[in-house]
Amino acid sequence: MRRADRLFQTVQLLRVKRLTTAAEIARELEISTRTVYRDIQDLLESGVPIEGEAGVGYRLRKGFELPPLTFTVEELTALVLGARLVEAWADPDLGVAVRGAMKKIEGALPEPLQESMLRTALFGPPGRMAGRAPPELLHLRRAIGDERWVHLRYVDAAGAATERTVVPLGLSFWGK
Repeated sequence: MRRADRLFQTVQLLRVKRLTTAAEIARELEISTRTVYRDIQDLLESGVPIEGEAGVGYRLRKGFELPPLTFTVEELTALVLGARLVEAWADPDLGVAVRGAMKKIEGALPEPLQESMLRTALFGPPGRMAGRAPPELLHLRRAIGDERWVHLRYVDAAGAATERTVVPLGLSFWGK
């Protein structure tokens, strides 16, 4: 793991836990406790407001925010592919949302990573539903998020008309 990534992960661990020891950080990041002590000192010297001491534990002072995230090329590639799949297969509202999110990410990236993002040549299956997803898809997605009951009418495998009231747990996309 690169040193910068390790320092970032250390700050992330401190943000999540109220109090954590060097041994816990070392175990989580698979490094020595001595490396944790050095990293904590480096973070303190760079202005990260860490309270605590060796042998007791560390915590991050409330209100500390990290600068915007940076991504690896692999992470950007995964995001671009995921965004393309959402745009192609989900309802139009999610398509608009994912395009907006990717524009924000692109605008926050340094130029070399912007170029890498724009050159990503991974694509999912063609979006048979893009722009013409059934309105029920949006209704179901919102019901899942709101944990609401949904009344369904459908034709079962035997051809019989069926009605049910369900709590939808998720949506899966496959085949036709």
